[in-house]
Amino acid sequence: MTTSTILLDPTSERVAAERQLLPRLASLAGMTVGLLDISKPRGREFLDEVEKALQSLGATVKRYTKPTFTRVAPTELNQRISTECDAVIEGLAD
Repeated sequence: MTTSTILLDPTSERVAAERQLLPRLASLAGMTVGLLDISKPRGREFLDEVEKALQSLGATVKRYTKPTFTRVAPTELNQRISTECDAVIEGLAD
């Protein structure tokens, strides 16, 4: 008896989504930048340093944290960040 296995790639797109890039900010001065900590070890320490650098450039910084790094950020969190910030940096560490 022969059995077959079908493997599915969950990342495969049959038709690539077309997305238009947003224009880059000319300056960070006066902008609000969100820092998203994805809850990996040492991420907070990394983003602390990023925050200092952004503040020295005149940006206001807002901090956010994902509940766990093993899942995507909740839709509500993404929506909140998109309405409160001009730009966002997602921090990884280990």
